[in-house]
Amino acid sequence: MLIDLHAHSTASDGTDTPAELMLAAAAAGLDVVAITDHDNTMGWAPALAARPAGLTVIRGAEFSTTAHADGHRVSVHLLGYLFDPEHRAIVDEQARLRQERLHRGMAIVERMVAAGVPITADQVMEIAAGAPVGRPHIGRALVDAGVVESVDQAFAMHLSGRGPYYVPKADTDLPTAIGMIVAAGGVSVIAHPRGRGERRALTADYLSELADLGLGGLEVDHPDHDRPERAELRAIADRLGLLRTGSSDYHGTNKVLRLGQERTEPEMLERIIAASNGITAPVGPGG
Repeated sequence: MLIDLHAHSTASDGTDTPAELMLAAAAAGLDVVAITDHDNTMGWAPALAARPAGLTVIRGAEFSTTAHADGHRVSVHLLGYLFDPEHRAIVDEQARLRQERLHRGMAIVERMVAAGVPITADQVMEIAAGAPVGRPHIGRALVDAGVVESVDQAFAMHLSGRGPYYVPKADTDLPTAIGMIVAAGGVSVIAHPRGRGERRALTADYLSELADLGLGGLEVDHPDHDRPERAELRAIADRLGLLRTGSSDYHGTNKVLRLGQERTEPEMLERIIAASNGITAPVGPGG
């Protein structure tokens, strides 16, 4: 069984519509795919409406959170699966985060325009097309303007946290986000915990504390992780009794990633389903 539990659509910063994501998942031979757009669940309904026969869909989201290390804020992405999308705390926090993304995105664009970069806020908003504004949307505007050749190059040259145009945003405290997902009947898994600077905050000791607070698992097999990092995370997860997932983090053409290039074991998916309270169940053959 081929299971990929981390994929994005145009409801956040992917380039496939939710319907196209479902077709791409089926074409890639997936049996199970999770739609996990940033800070919203807007893609769920159109994804399910377009679900091909034989494909199971896990509804989820990727929450923007913050941990602390050595006096610095560290961005940590937290995947939530099978939670109640109408849970009040999640509804309110996702709305706040979408506004935070919009304000941050426009502030970045303002800095670029002031520096003479040939893009506009209207271009970025048109690219986002109603999705929460993210840096990849700005990256696509830079590609369209001929400033860079790819979104990856846009991040390397202009959009990274160390770049001249970077503006931080006020994300959810990580323990708070874990608590929200648990209260909404879902299961939380930390996305790419060794991929993007999270190592400073996500020590083995801190992960143990988060497990005590209800953290469900770690995304062990991810394109950003090398073999030693995967071995380390697998050992931590097993020691703490956490789930281990594997996912592509697919974004369509925004990133050079293939659906299904990393996989989750069927046993781990069964544990995710069993740990949720069933309010939001998988939708698939016979479901």
